[in-house]
Amino acid sequence: MDTLSYKTISVNKETAKKEWVVVDATDQICGRLCSKVAKLLRGKYKPSFTPHVDCGDNVIIINASKVVFSGKKETDKVYTRYTGYPGGQRFTTPAQLRKRNQGIDHMIRHAVKGMLPKGPLGRKLMDNLFVFEGTEHNMAAQKPKAIDINQYK
Repeated sequence: MDTLSYKTISVNKETAKKEWVVVDATDQICGRLCSKVAKLLRGKYKPSFTPHVDCGDNVIIINASKVVFSGKKETDKVYTRYTGYPGGQRFTTPAQLRKRNQGIDHMIRHAVKGMLPKGPLGRKLMDNLFVFEGTEHNMAAQKPKAIDINQYK
């Protein structure tokens, strides 16, 4: 029996097969979309997944402004941030964030960041996420392939 064929193969930075994918966020529920995007960024859909290595894909999200929230989360969900000064807690809702410049980008990044590992690997994985509010993106040189996010679990 050849025992070498049973060795577990661990992917490293050089051998990882990273791809560029485009995800259309039109009429997608924010949390469900972001959980699938986090798995794509992490590489969990690949058979060669290695937990401590960045082996996931580079993800481009287009039509991010058309993402929706289920229930009353558009008005009832609250994002909290702290300025660092006494009495400096600031609260915003998704409805208020939509009106701000880069607000939708912040919403999606906040959701995806919470679903990634905490630490240096998670921060590195966030660099592989690109969010665009419209249908146009400036990543055409990477030749990304469009995928249907609904076919992933």
